[in-house]
Amino acid sequence: MEISTTLSETRVDDARLAEILEDPGFGVHFTDHMFTVEWTPEQGWHDARITPYGPLTLDPATAVLHYAQETFEGMKAYRHADGSVHLFRPEANAERMVRSSQRLALPELPVEDFIGAVEALVKVDERWVPDNAGEKSLYLRPFMFASERFLGVRPSQHVTFMVIASPAGSYFKGGLKPVSLWLTEEYTRAARGGMGAAKTGGNYASSLVAQQEASQHGCDQVVFLDAQEGRYVEELGGMNMYFVFRDGSIVTPAIEGTILEGITRSSIIELARGMGHDVTERRFEIDEWRRGVESGEIVEIFACGTAAVVSPVGELRSAAGTTAAPASTELTMRIRQALVDVQFGRADDTYGWMRRVV
Repeated sequence: MEISTTLSETRVDDARLAEILEDPGFGVHFTDHMFTVEWTPEQGWHDARITPYGPLTLDPATAVLHYAQETFEGMKAYRHADGSVHLFRPEANAERMVRSSQRLALPELPVEDFIGAVEALVKVDERWVPDNAGEKSLYLRPFMFASERFLGVRPSQHVTFMVIASPAGSYFKGGLKPVSLWLTEEYTRAARGGMGAAKTGGNYASSLVAQQEASQHGCDQVVFLDAQEGRYVEELGGMNMYFVFRDGSIVTPAIEGTILEGITRSSIIELARGMGHDVTERRFEIDEWRRGVESGEIVEIFACGTAAVVSPVGELRSAAGTTAAPASTELTMRIRQALVDVQFGRADDTYGWMRRVV
């Protein structure tokens, strides 16, 4: 894929950039440039370009605004101590976008072109990658949407893929602490045959009312049960879950088409197994959660995602009452440290996960 580059004439000045990178927040500030490439059946992917970051002009009849045909990814670039910049498992994000695109009837962007687009933007906006103090990084948001001007229910005949970037600090305001969870028994995230395994905005939109419900009950996040029986734990609004047992074994809900296959999720499974822990992917009942905590059989619970990395889980609240948080976070923090040490170059990358860009 040949990429043309038009550099911004109004880049954020160095002094202002230093202020931003000192306290970037999450998803608040954006880099000087963005990547765009377009697709049509006749031309395939074409006109790949990096241009100054700016608003999009969309016709009111643009298909994505009416039928939500879109996918996206979330990934990060990390600054190592020697000044180099690395991506974490970008091929896994590219492959997942292919699967999401298949489910949303969007064209597939080849893995090598996805990676090339992300790397090109990181190289142009490399100065926006923070140093590794406080585990800051550059969050990357590749996304694809139906950009045809047409009001008809069919796959779009014009599609746009873009990448934007935003420096990121801690996902949770106030720092890392156990997240309290609200169990929603009215709303579900996805059903079999639906879009639960695709990374598409509709899944997140459907979770927002349940997240509001969680906030009303004083909780940080919402946990969803399966749509068919309402018995099995699936995931949070945007994070996968793990349950650590007294014997050191770990259980995480199985991927069966309704749960997003997180890159952080699969990485943690590999790390935990490398530490000698037996990790099982299976259905996990909400009652097993409650009984396990009450009996002391479950000693830790944690959740993970690209933005939040790894977070210990606190108490579980629901209409039936409250289940206390397990007392320990020892293994949770060990796994978290092992993961971020690889990402920031403080530990050997024995898994081959990191890809140097700069």
